[in-house]
Amino acid sequence: MSADSPHPGIQSGRSPCRLAKLNTFSLLGIRALPVEVEVDISPRSLPKTILVGLPEAAVRESTHRVERALVNSGFERPTDRVVINLAPAELPKQAATFDLPISLGILAGSGQIESTKLSDYAVVGELSLEGNTRPAKGVLSMAMAARQQKLRGIVVPSENAHEAAVVNGIEVIAVDSLGQAIAFFTERIEIPPTPSQLDELFEEFSSYPFDFSDVRGQEMAKRAITIAAAGAHNILMLGPPGSGKTMLAKRIPTVLPQLTSSESIETTRIYSAVGRLPAGQALMAQRPFRSPHHTISEAGLVGGGSLPVPGEISLAHHGVLFLDELPEFNRRTLELLRQPLEDRVVTISRVLSSTTFPADFMLVAALNPCPCGYRTDPRRNCCCTPPQIERYMGKISGPLVDRIDIHVEVPGTDFEELSSQVPGTSSADIRELVTASRKVQFERFSDTSILYNAQMSSRQIRQHCPLDDQGMALLKTSFDELGLSARAHDKVLRLSRTIADLDASSNIRVEHLAEAINYRMLDRDLWN
Repeated sequence: MSADSPHPGIQSGRSPCRLAKLNTFSLLGIRALPVEVEVDISPRSLPKTILVGLPEAAVRESTHRVERALVNSGFERPTDRVVINLAPAELPKQAATFDLPISLGILAGSGQIESTKLSDYAVVGELSLEGNTRPAKGVLSMAMAARQQKLRGIVVPSENAHEAAVVNGIEVIAVDSLGQAIAFFTERIEIPPTPSQLDELFEEFSSYPFDFSDVRGQEMAKRAITIAAAGAHNILMLGPPGSGKTMLAKRIPTVLPQLTSSESIETTRIYSAVGRLPAGQALMAQRPFRSPHHTISEAGLVGGGSLPVPGEISLAHHGVLFLDELPEFNRRTLELLRQPLEDRVVTISRVLSSTTFPADFMLVAALNPCPCGYRTDPRRNCCCTPPQIERYMGKISGPLVDRIDIHVEVPGTDFEELSSQVPGTSSADIRELVTASRKVQFERFSDTSILYNAQMSSRQIRQHCPLDDQGMALLKTSFDELGLSARAHDKVLRLSRTIADLDASSNIRVEHLAEAINYRMLDRDLWN
């Protein structure tokens, strides 16, 4: 350090060049993988910057941003040969979050700063030409990875600080600019770690702007939704246009139990990785509700890309995926849902690697009974021919329908119900039933890896869903007459178990089984 240095840790003159190393991360899907930034500066007649380590376009362009950020922050651009290596070399690097660690590495490698803290912290962040930090994607995953790497903390842009602070056991240092990051590492200033505000975030963002009491009538549909929410079952609603199917679907998250801390963090990781976190919101405190348009592509629904990113089914993780106008979706796109509905994860395979995304969602589908929509509406005449109806319904495959536990008809609402001043069943009333049922399920599956009745395996069904002789006879008759598949047979038993739980019954009675079978009869009328 020179004697006339105006600030401790910052060199006013040039010192011998050396190798600098910093810790950072690169996103692969929703996972943050450790990356070491190595900066080597050596004398050369002409200045040249070389960036290696499989950088994508956004990373290759960082050299120009970094050079201007250094100069505009009051530091010198090295006039020697600068080699920047992002290790491991075989891992693709595709985000601009390497700007800040590369800048610090150049300053440390050229001898303009000295710090003993660079190895203790991970550094992420994009820089503007002025040297200010810009928010980054995937900071929550990076903070979790930094904790796994046993680092002391992570330095992030101020806009991402509260998001990263959700992770306990690690210091989150928020910086607004390159100059502030340098001042922190050279110990010119102290920046207190950003505190975790988990409880405050839940309190602020967990409320919903609508309620089931807004829906007039449709008490039978509300009953079916209560059962679906209680056991995490998939549900299909069929009815004429304007009967309230979309209104009912949008209110399903309001009756689901509040996200737990672990569920919220897991969901937030996905939204953070794709840059979908709402502005000013560091945590997903509400159950996700995703309603993609029927023109969505296959990659948009399940995820994809040369470097895979999550699709709508992963964005609906721990929440609701609503497919309105189901027959209008491309049939091939819908078929991609079959495996995620069973496994609750989706794996995107590429030549060099495969990526697995979580996809534990509740599927809610809605459709009209025919192309014109009025086949089941007694007040309107249907103008569709039988071949048109068959083609319309034929867009949905039997195997997909088989994976939906509940099929319920949502008829049109009459004037008396619409004009009634008597409030309908509220979200609070339904949530109370759902929460009590799920508490029973948590106790039932406490020593297993599953949480809900809908996730029971065949072995667990035999253990938890015994039937008496009368129930067995009813199930056999229904199995033969309705032509139920083995999968539908198991779904009826899972559904019966949920109905019994809602009725606070330890045994599945005949009335529970009969109601469950009734929810499987609609598809046989339409798809046979």
